[in-house]
Amino acid sequence: MKKKIAISIGDLNGIGIQLALENHDTVSQTVSPMYCIDKIMLEQAAKKLGLTIPDDFQTIENIAPYFEIEAGEVSKESGAYAYASFVKAVELAKEKEVDAICTLPINKKAWEVAGINYKGHTDALRDFFDAKAIMMLGCPQMYVALFTEHIPLREVASSINEEDLTHFLIDFYHTAKPTSTVAVLGLNPHAGDNGVLGDEELIIQKAINNATTILKKEIPSLFTIHYSLFTTPMVPDVAFTPNVRKNYTHYIAMYHDQGLAPLKALYFDEGINVSLNLPVLRTSVDHGTAFDIAYKRIELNNLSYLNAIKYIREN
Repeated sequence: MKKKIAISIGDLNGIGIQLALENHDTVSQTVSPMYCIDKIMLEQAAKKLGLTIPDDFQTIENIAPYFEIEAGEVSKESGAYAYASFVKAVELAKEKEVDAICTLPINKKAWEVAGINYKGHTDALRDFFDAKAIMMLGCPQMYVALFTEHIPLREVASSINEEDLTHFLIDFYHTAKPTSTVAVLGLNPHAGDNGVLGDEELIIQKAINNATTILKKEIPSLFTIHYSLFTTPMVPDVAFTPNVRKNYTHYIAMYHDQGLAPLKALYFDEGINVSLNLPVLRTSVDHGTAFDIAYKRIELNNLSYLNAIKYIREN
């Protein structure tokens, strides 16, 4: 039986609706998509794109006030509509009308000017489900989870504490379900060089030790495996080199760009965003609204979107 997926449509001034329309036939072969957009806005977008709306393209009415789509523009109307579409997808998941959520790209500035207090989907999901959602991005060759996400770099070091990181590692292991050692990155150059370049790695190592002990109590079968659950804090600038990364499928980075710069350099086209540690599965494309090419009838790379749907289908 096909899984039912609520697809929040993202910022309608961007490329999300083009992805949804152009890939509907492929997506609907393996899942049952429900698009959180109403017919009037869908027809407006399709007309601007010169695309035909598939007969079985399932929409939902009364999402948010209608507005005139302005390709590539940041607007409070498009931000408000994108947020309302996302909220509707969450409602459908909470009411068990769908099995999972897939989100198309939003513009964070549009959310801000619309008066939305969240920086993005993950922030909102933590509130909606009162859960410590974990942001993991990547593809089967390499997934990267972020301990800190959208905070200034100057705040990262002070955010690394033993208690929070211990809980993060435990939650990550339970929900990502890695089948080999998880690579945990240090914070400092050379992973601190034994305290010469910083001592945050001492905190990271304590959290690793704590999490390992707790997980083995919670999952007795872990005593039978022949590998460590986590590495010691790894030197960040060698962790993604070919000879090292061939040994790992899951990484944990201490901050946003530490993990995502190498990930996107290696797997930008196929990467997805997965929200772990929630009562509902949520995936997303790992790219933005691409305002510069929106509604220009340019052929889009659809691999991230299709992989986001595939992850739901297989998990």
